[in-house]
Amino acid sequence: MADRERPDTSTEKGRRSFIHVLNARLPRKRAIAQGLLRSEAGEILLCELTYKSEWDLPGGVVDPKESPAACVVREISEELAAVVDVRGLAAVNWLPPWRGWDDAVLFLFDLGVVPASFTDDLTLSRRELKGVHWVAPADIASHVAPYTARMLEQVLAELGESDADGARTAYLENSENPWGTT
Repeated sequence: MADRERPDTSTEKGRRSFIHVLNARLPRKRAIAQGLLRSEAGEILLCELTYKSEWDLPGGVVDPKESPAACVVREISEELAAVVDVRGLAAVNWLPPWRGWDDAVLFLFDLGVVPASFTDDLTLSRRELKGVHWVAPADIASHVAPYTARMLEQVLAELGESDADGARTAYLENSENPWGTT
């Protein structure tokens, strides 16, 4: 942008105009927020979706001006009629373009451990969900997309047998540690 085109950023109006120009020109990246909810037996809650063959973690696409943490709480409320508490951030995962989708950043939040009976009183959004299932970590790969299986393998290895309190957040690229260590 030539100097003569650049708004006068010494004024509030000029700063807002410049930000508007940047927002129009800078790339935008889709953000996804999902929740890792575990049963007392160590199983992971997966959602059977109406619009794709793979099961997935509960969550969805972050709306404009919505935080990822607020998104995962909202999505679970809308799709499962459940109230959850975000306990921490388990992973940030950059996802390359896949099946026609542009790249995205996925925020995986730890939603803690609940009794398996948590699913008994859920009211599913039938427009989006066929069912929910507790799945043993060893069986996850047979139900989810490959990138989700890899991400969960990385995150569950990080969590180990402990509760997620105090665990560090995993940074992943295409569901793998870019530095090759766990």
